Amino acid sequence: MSFELILFYMFAAVLTVAALGVITVKNSVHAALLLVLSFFTASALWLLLQAEFLAVALVLVYVGAVMVLFLFVVMMLDIKAESVREGFVRYLPVGALVAAAMLVEMLALIGVKSLAAQALPVDPAAGENTAWLGKALFGRFLLPFEVAAVILTVALIAAVTLTLRHRVGVKSQNPSGQVAVKPSERIRIVKMESVNKGAPTA
Repeated sequence: MSFELILFYMFAAVLTVAALGVITVKNSVHAALLLVLSFFTASALWLLLQAEFLAVALVLVYVGAVMVLFLFVVMMLDIKAESVREGFVRYLPVGALVAAAMLVEMLALIGVKSLAAQALPVDPAAGENTAWLGKALFGRFLLPFEVAAVILTVALIAAVTLTLRHRVGVKSQNPSGQVAVKPSERIRIVKMESVNKGAPTA
């Protein structure tokens, strides 16, 4: 059994346990940390398959955005930040465990790269995975790539529209009402009769 196959089974086991933990733990912060570990382990599997672009995209897009998504959900649910910060010490062991697992995976991948450097040289005619994927996306599959970008943009606008809420007691602007105002309605002159209350009596 080769070293890469051992790493594959190890990463697959970590990914399975982390994915099960995401849907079984009751604490939402623990679930988010396990989700980060799941994405990072999946990117490690992509690196073992020599798909560098997919691995980097998975780390940058999902691992980098999952905490932003979690904060967005917290803001939607109106959870007070003070109560979240109070339990920071409780989340420290899980966070340290996730960080240790990610460190072990990175060190194992560095070992795989060092072994690959001592192996036979890569065929220069084949090119790198990232270069081949870039040529395919912006060459043969340009139209599906643009259609996917439009669909994601529409989904983003729809998500913002669905989560937009009007709260009572909060001042906000109404752009459509501001544009519809007529010039004659901007200033209103009111005529009032002057009243002489008289000099004060001594």
